Amino acid sequence: MKTVPLWSGDAPGALGKDPSDVPSLSFVSDDQPGKKAPIFIVFPGGGYGGLADHEGKPVAEWFESVGVRSVVLKYRLGPRYHHPIELGDAARSVRYVRSNAATIGIDPERIGVLGFSAGGHLASTISTHWDRGQLEATDTIDRASSRPDASMLIYPVIRLSDPYGHGGSRQNLLGANPNVRLVESLDNDLIVSLETPPTLLIHGADDTVVPVQNSLLYSKSLADHKVPFTIHVPSHGPHGFGLGAPGSDQDWRGVAEKWLRSVGF
Repeated sequence: MKTVPLWSGDAPGALGKDPSDVPSLSFVSDDQPGKKAPIFIVFPGGGYGGLADHEGKPVAEWFESVGVRSVVLKYRLGPRYHHPIELGDAARSVRYVRSNAATIGIDPERIGVLGFSAGGHLASTISTHWDRGQLEATDTIDRASSRPDASMLIYPVIRLSDPYGHGGSRQNLLGANPNVRLVESLDNDLIVSLETPPTLLIHGADDTVVPVQNSLLYSKSLADHKVPFTIHVPSHGPHGFGLGAPGSDQDWRGVAEKWLRSVGF
């Protein structure tokens, strides 16, 4: 996989120069200038304290197998880094592929994000806290919009607040005693708008780590705002199943392929 840093110099807010201080994108396939393929950026989970390998490269390879380009984001993690650093890395990843669309060979209007667990929180955060870019920025990448055109959330953390919030993700992202209003500002079902991108949600009904209510609350908010969505809730889906074993209830790839076609990907 070809890996490129999100910034040519130190990333904003960097606390050092170790690999963990350098957010990056890893590409599964080579650039294809002249093409306009759709692309998904994959955000692995790990409670904002790690990045799960099985939720990264294998997922990107699956996307490539169905004709969708894919890259894996390595974003910075707590407890060393706190919000808004992670959101900044996610925003930069969308801006990077959009501003380099011609070189990479992707369609700048078909950029999706997929996140698992805490990566799903990050994907839902960029889906609800995006911006249109800074038109006067000296860095041309920063002029691009950070809005994804589609979002896939797999057993996502949506709430940081109790009773359904994931405490480990909250502490790694915000510290031990975060301000209540800051926590609520990242309860992403409360931030959904008419411009939130179409979304696919996959969540096991019996998930004991991140309760399914996270996805149910997000889907209700999407419905209230008339944002297109699909939700698939297998009755048995232990947290962290990744792609799901072929033929199992957790194997969501068939659902995802149908949904990708429905949203023009």
